[in-house]
Amino acid sequence: TAALIWNELIREKITNFIMNQSKEERILNFVLQNAVQGDPCSVMDTIDKYCAQKEWAMNVGNEKGLILDKIVQEVNPSVALELGTYCGYSAVRTARLLKPGARLLTVEFNPVFAAIAKQIIEFAGIQDKVKLLEGPSDEIIPQLKKKYEVDTLDFVFLDHWKDRYAPDTILLQECNLLRKGTVLLADNVIVPGAPEFLKYIRNNPRFQCTNYPSHLEYMKVEDALEKAVFLG
Repeated sequence: TAALIWNELIREKITNFIMNQSKEERILNFVLQNAVQGDPCSVMDTIDKYCAQKEWAMNVGNEKGLILDKIVQEVNPSVALELGTYCGYSAVRTARLLKPGARLLTVEFNPVFAAIAKQIIEFAGIQDKVKLLEGPSDEIIPQLKKKYEVDTLDFVFLDHWKDRYAPDTILLQECNLLRKGTVLLADNVIVPGAPEFLKYIRNNPRFQCTNYPSHLEYMKVEDALEKAVFLG
């Protein structure tokens, strides 16, 4: 917690003031200057390098990213949803594994983050597989069926506000967006933590849960991903 407070609240604000730009803008510039355009893996590696060596950022990261990769490949989704785009790292990571014709809808509340993510997604060359939806998740989820022609979702990655994990999971069910076999994967269930979400899905007979211990992105702090398969 102390490390997060130092990185997110103190160091970042000082650097923003000195450089007159946000951390997210610095990540974008580093990608544009150092990554290979049209190469998703190069974009991911460049972001990982920046966040490990220069400034910490809340991407899923390279260690937990391998767990995300494994589950995306197992599910092989036709329609995937990501809640929390941030700078587009996990959208790039997920989209590069999608089969032809598959699509990822990624939702970002912060317009500044959305604008940066859009540029990173386009630079990585995976914009044909990704649709970025800007706005609050609780407003966008009910629009998915009619406005975005989603029947049901095969895979959902939760990586936005942790207190939205449980209500948005309930909302996905209420909107009939989950089918038997839909896989939900939630990041940061230990740090910062999503206790209400874990309590909800682990005590719900409609979900089968698996925990994947790991570490907080770019740190040695213990964290985990939680996988929940919807049983219908």
